[in-house]
Amino acid sequence: MSDTLLTPRLEVCRADQRFATRTGWLDSKHSFSFSHHWDPDNTHHGLLLVNNDDIVAPGTGFETHPHRDMEIVTWVLQGSLVHQDSEGNKGVIHPGLAQRMSAGTGILHSEKNDAWRMHGGPSRDEPVRFIQMWVVPDEDGIRPGYEQVEIDDELLRGDLVPVASGTDEHAQDAVIRITNSYATLYAARLQPGAVVTVPDAPYVHLFVARGIVDLETAGTLGQGDAVRLTATGGHRVTAVEAAEVLIWEMHARLAP
Repeated sequence: MSDTLLTPRLEVCRADQRFATRTGWLDSKHSFSFSHHWDPDNTHHGLLLVNNDDIVAPGTGFETHPHRDMEIVTWVLQGSLVHQDSEGNKGVIHPGLAQRMSAGTGILHSEKNDAWRMHGGPSRDEPVRFIQMWVVPDEDGIRPGYEQVEIDDELLRGDLVPVASGTDEHAQDAVIRITNSYATLYAARLQPGAVVTVPDAPYVHLFVARGIVDLETAGTLGQGDAVRLTATGGHRVTAVEAAEVLIWEMHARLAP
């Protein structure tokens, strides 16, 4: 999975270049090949297989469906998302809460925008927008698991917050643990003028979840834009307006 000789590269992927799935209840943008959208040259970056930007209408959502051998991290930007799974886990995911589901040997789950009905959450008229990210686990066949932790206070600092990690270097500092020893996800909420630095790693994926930022050497990035970095890092990310970014630092890639 690891690489020793890589050519430095920085690729900007614009929001309007993403695959799109639109139904009566779902507006989904896919950074990589997903479902019936297939491009053999755009299947993943490093260990990141899925980076879906989903908007789900009130009172609707993903009915019960299966997953297997995948680490799934969900990051809500607006509204609330209700999670229920076959392991008995239930939770309402909202902005500022980190959530991870390990599919392992197999799990069934649903994700609904109906917190107002089930748990007295926000208005039934509010859509939920969330980013769902999938990375492969270190090994197949692990026991399914679930974790969610509130991190609003950490995000108020305006720095990169290690949200999910399985690496020896970052796992103790990360809010939630994933079973991938080569990957770390960071999040940052940035006020105008605030600066964070992109990690230097073999593979990095930077996603602008909202707002506008300026990436050193790449220029202005808006909501939905992403940058795939290979064998490089250390670039400064400066918020042009209030923004939120998600950054994966990865020290391996999927085996060919």
